[in-house]
Amino acid sequence: MDLAALVVFAGALMIAAGSPGPSIAALVSRVLTRGWRDVLPFAAAMWIGEAIWLTMAVYGLAALAETLYWAFVALKYLGVAYLLYLAWKMWFAPVAIDGQSATVEPKSATRMFLAGLAVTLGNPKIMVFYLALLPTIIDLAGITFVAWLELTVTMLVVLAAIDLGYIVLAGRARSWMKSPRAMRIANRVSAGVMGAAAAAIASK
Repeated sequence: MDLAALVVFAGALMIAAGSPGPSIAALVSRVLTRGWRDVLPFAAAMWIGEAIWLTMAVYGLAALAETLYWAFVALKYLGVAYLLYLAWKMWFAPVAIDGQSATVEPKSATRMFLAGLAVTLGNPKIMVFYLALLPTIIDLAGITFVAWLELTVTMLVVLAAIDLGYIVLAGRARSWMKSPRAMRIANRVSAGVMGAAAAAIASK
């Protein structure tokens, strides 16, 4: 695939994904309350979801997305429900003396992964973005497996760089909050942000 086309694709994706939105808000909120390791499954699921939407856009599967519309709506609201649950847990989370949360959710990695996947797959506007962008830089009718792979790898690199950047910044901010009072405030602010993210996703 032409390098210039990949650069244009990466630049457009960087601008779109780098703008703080509900998914970024959910990532940052979770890092502030539970630490960066806890949020990695959520981020990984979002990247996989984006790869699925990209693949559907590349191979002209928009009609399939319309056919499965209600399945994607159900996924979206499952993700929203879980984000609201996380917001509730953050608000009422007990705080230990060392500033760490005193409880650990069982199977949180699996739940976070499923929530990230549901939130991403429940947002068909991601595929609309790819459908609008890709025809301007490549010939979708003649796309090869190698070209799809190059697009997918480029997308994963861009998204990982952006999301991990936000995660690192949020992790550093969390390290500054040593007192139980500071952690309690962070938990409740994060709960509000998480709830707002859920509302924003639900309203789309």
